[in-house]
Amino acid sequence: MPSPTPSSTSDKPAGEILTEVRERYAEGATTQVPQLCCPVDYDPKFLEVIPKEVVERDYGCGDPSRWLQEGETVLDLGSGTGKICFIASQVVGAEGRVIGVDMTDDMLDVARRAAPVVAERVGFSNVTFHKGRIEDLALDRGALDRWLAEHPVQGEAELAAAEAYMDAERVNHPMVADDSVDVVVSNCVLNLVTPGSKAQMFDEIFRVLKKGGRAVISDIVSDETVPPHLVNDPELWTGCISGAYREDAFVKAFEDAGFHGIEIVSRGVAPWHTVEGIEFRSVTVRAFKGKQGPCKEQGHAVLYKGPWSEVKDDDGHTFPRGVPMAVCGKTYRIMTTGPYASSVVGLEPATPVAEGDAANFPCDGDRQRTPGELKGSVTLGGDAVDGSCEPDGTCC
Repeated sequence: MPSPTPSSTSDKPAGEILTEVRERYAEGATTQVPQLCCPVDYDPKFLEVIPKEVVERDYGCGDPSRWLQEGETVLDLGSGTGKICFIASQVVGAEGRVIGVDMTDDMLDVARRAAPVVAERVGFSNVTFHKGRIEDLALDRGALDRWLAEHPVQGEAELAAAEAYMDAERVNHPMVADDSVDVVVSNCVLNLVTPGSKAQMFDEIFRVLKKGGRAVISDIVSDETVPPHLVNDPELWTGCISGAYREDAFVKAFEDAGFHGIEIVSRGVAPWHTVEGIEFRSVTVRAFKGKQGPCKEQGHAVLYKGPWSEVKDDDGHTFPRGVPMAVCGKTYRIMTTGPYASSVVGLEPATPVAEGDAANFPCDGDRQRTPGELKGSVTLGGDAVDGSCEPDGTCC
């Protein structure tokens, strides 16, 4: 098995890649380009209110909107003509909010024309669209365009002023603020980001999500590393081939950004395309934010129900089937919600211990919770094991 490193690198300058992607998708906003997408079965009840030009100009490979809930704030990366945004609008309802971000003016024009039509048909308006790059979600490039129209760059001094303006805008008026979004979705767009910006893109997804929020990303992945001569083919790049992550590297990218509960919730059985023997297929990955914070000994335990004899979490802790294993309060909250909940039984302490009164949890090994601890006949407390946690209380 190859190591999970990014699946491709490019000798092509980043600016050239961006120009090719923008031009190809600008064409896709006015003329249907079948090469930019693969077939997706959307729930037809959500398509009825969406204008025909949006449906026909949609380029995706999955449907991340299936994992949304009512009342949520949703950010769609690379929203294009707005199809996923308008589906999400109906799922989250009048109390929810949907933000679309795209860098192609022609795509945004279609989406913005359609927005009031969809709002009238569903009875509420909860979708906004912004011009931006998904690897730089703090900078509103629509506002930048307006600023540049009034402050044209004609030399180095003006360029420095523009860079200062952008830096200030990211801090003072971020397009998408820290910890402000419940769900980040994207549909066949992450592969279009230049190789040197992909790690920053995942960091941005993590930044804007609330603690407890999640990313649901549909994209094209490869089963082998994409060789340089394919990476540098402009036709294949804009066709979601050249920039595709290798599948294992795609999953690893979520882990590297700090996500937990990472799972492939949908995977194409047959490849979408096969190029020189390399299979390219659609996957949808769901991943959660929320491992940050101290690990405290509050008396909780988790019992893994099976079917495997044991499982290991992302931090290397082992959970044998049927055995109540001691966990910190944070891990307990994580494992009894989200994707883990159906596989475990959460065991509350007989006498709750407030986080502020709890000692640091010793994360340097695995320990079974005794019946006495769970029934309250053993007192919890005392100092953490030396070296088990960092000075600030974080450990796992």
